[in-house]
Amino acid sequence: MTHDHHDHNHHHHHGSTQNIRTAFLLNLGFAVAEIIGGLLTNSLAILTDALHDFGDAMSLGMGWYLEKYSRKEEDAQYSYGYRRFSLLSALINTIILVVGSTLILFQAVPRLLSPEQTHAPGMALMAVLGIAINGVAALRLKNEESMNARVISWHLIEDVLGWAAVLIASIVMMLVDAPILDPILSILISLYILYNVVRNLGKTVKLFLQAVPEQINLDEISKQVQALPGVLSTHHLHAWSLEGESHVLTLHVMVNENTERGAVMALRNQIRELLKNRNLVHTTIEIEYGLNDCMNAHEAHAHAH
Repeated sequence: MTHDHHDHNHHHHHGSTQNIRTAFLLNLGFAVAEIIGGLLTNSLAILTDALHDFGDAMSLGMGWYLEKYSRKEEDAQYSYGYRRFSLLSALINTIILVVGSTLILFQAVPRLLSPEQTHAPGMALMAVLGIAINGVAALRLKNEESMNARVISWHLIEDVLGWAAVLIASIVMMLVDAPILDPILSILISLYILYNVVRNLGKTVKLFLQAVPEQINLDEISKQVQALPGVLSTHHLHAWSLEGESHVLTLHVMVNENTERGAVMALRNQIRELLKNRNLVHTTIEIEYGLNDCMNAHEAHAHAH
């Protein structure tokens, strides 16, 4: 039996934590400015984004903490390490956004019936700031791969789009008297956020339920391994992901009873070569010698349970 453990992405993770921290500090400072700006301009769209940004800032803070925590090395309690804590953060962030967006919808719908005047130039100024700050934070997370960082960068991209919409609406309101644009915008931003959050929630839940990672095709791996010389069959092929970025794979390979040690070593190396570039941090390849070995293994497994 062989175990491979690669830790090729240590520096990458350190960068990820730093990027999430920068995004958190930018967002928190800006969320406070927004709440003040939203109250001063009487704009529900800005307050929608303020609540959204404040939720984001809390999410980012938690994401930053859990991302750091998830870098802890494996120990007796968590033998695969703490990477799944990053997934927990993605799930909690999603819940925060759903609750926030729902509350805003309850505020915005009544305003459609009786729109209130807003201060359009103030809204435009806040929108330009919003696009700049969230844009910088989103760019910092652009190349991150963990589910946590992806959920966070989605938050930031949504914010940039939300602010672009606020900017357009405020320019229109400077030219014509159309206060109803503010609640309409607020509702559209909220619905857009909810749509994306629900989509991401599906992916996060699949990871929690140990679904096979999207980039790994078990049928293809099985066929490739079975095509190798000396392989009779493969079974117990399992793959799951720790947090959407680092994956684990186990595989049983059956060879002839009289296969020599050298040939087995060569076969293992070939299988490892096949499994390269799939973001696998743990690979377990078990070699079984003939049907008897396989049956014994299965019987022992049955008795153990």
